[in-house]
Amino acid sequence: MMKIKKLNDFNFKGKIAIIRVDFNVPLDKNLRITDSTRIDLGIKSIDHVISNGGKCIIMSHLGRPKGNGYEKDYSLKNILKYLSRKLNKDVLLIDQYFKDDFSIEGFLNERDVVLLENLRFYSEEKENDLNFAKKLASMADIYVNNAFGTCHRAHASTNSIIKFSKNYCIGDLVNDELNNINKVLFDENKPFTAILGGAKVSDKINVIEKLIDLVDNIIIGGAMANTFIKSKGGNIGKSLFEEDNLSVANSLIEKAEKQNVKIYLPEDLVCSKSIDNFKTKIFNSYDLPDEYSGFDVGYKSINTFKEVIKRSKKIIWNGPMGVFEIDAFSKGTFEICNSVTEATKKGAFSLVGGGDSVSAVKKNNQENNISFISTGGGALLEYISNGTLPSLELLKN
Repeated sequence: MMKIKKLNDFNFKGKIAIIRVDFNVPLDKNLRITDSTRIDLGIKSIDHVISNGGKCIIMSHLGRPKGNGYEKDYSLKNILKYLSRKLNKDVLLIDQYFKDDFSIEGFLNERDVVLLENLRFYSEEKENDLNFAKKLASMADIYVNNAFGTCHRAHASTNSIIKFSKNYCIGDLVNDELNNINKVLFDENKPFTAILGGAKVSDKINVIEKLIDLVDNIIIGGAMANTFIKSKGGNIGKSLFEEDNLSVANSLIEKAEKQNVKIYLPEDLVCSKSIDNFKTKIFNSYDLPDEYSGFDVGYKSINTFKEVIKRSKKIIWNGPMGVFEIDAFSKGTFEICNSVTEATKKGAFSLVGGGDSVSAVKKNNQENNISFISTGGGALLEYISNGTLPSLELLKN
């Protein structure tokens, strides 16, 4: 376990902490929060600083603004009321904080918490600009990284800021993430099953390579399964696959076989002639008619996957089994979700990460039946692949 300082290693009395959080929450067309989880999980570290006599500067991004200044749809003003209510404080939103003559002191005289406007309104944030990072660091005595979901990004607020901070640590959320990810990866309970879905093998090559060294079973669904099936000589019809990664898929299968790791691919698929054509048919996944594409795993696949999950003592799940946003192609993902929760109820340790997988769990009202839900998608995958993340390396003692 890497040595990184935590909140309890510091006395915050009379100190200012600048906390990088991940309050990148989804908003509806009226700019109202539809899922507050990321804010709810980030509150604990802010409360810790304030309750121990410190003051807080909160900073986050929201969405993907162009980086040329204010954009209403991405303003943190959209979360201000909710954040103030959660903290039971009148939080002030501050913009224009990158001006040469800006000083934070006046804003914190009468209050103990402020929120900086969306970091990504400044192009310097994503450019990992040293001057921008130095400006942020200069506002506080202690830098706290509590944004696990952005720890793999080399941005000013997660990366270069550490070079200009005398004191730094991780917050409770990041600490919980690391403890739970390490638990699912390295706890000795077996069998250990990884469930991987989504569109591209290329996004998960390094993850699969690493998992083969750790797990007993790998279940692969979603469009990425097509590349594996095609590499084994299957006819996948019009289904999406990655031509460039057919040999990679084959080598991963061979590596797994050598290490006695079982890779489970779909046996059958729910297919249609197009994604908006809901006249579905189920075909053997290795023998699709040329005019059909697979959009979800079929009943045989579901039953096989469920049996594997039922026997598992540890489960990690990242990625859906099909186009689950469309009802006609959602059954596979939701059945997997139910199987993971059932295994958890019987004592398995389960970790779910990645936007689509977490969304499926929440849509199924099962978030309380998963051992740990990670706030990281890309960060989770990179941590599994490399055993660390760029920002965490910089935070080491």
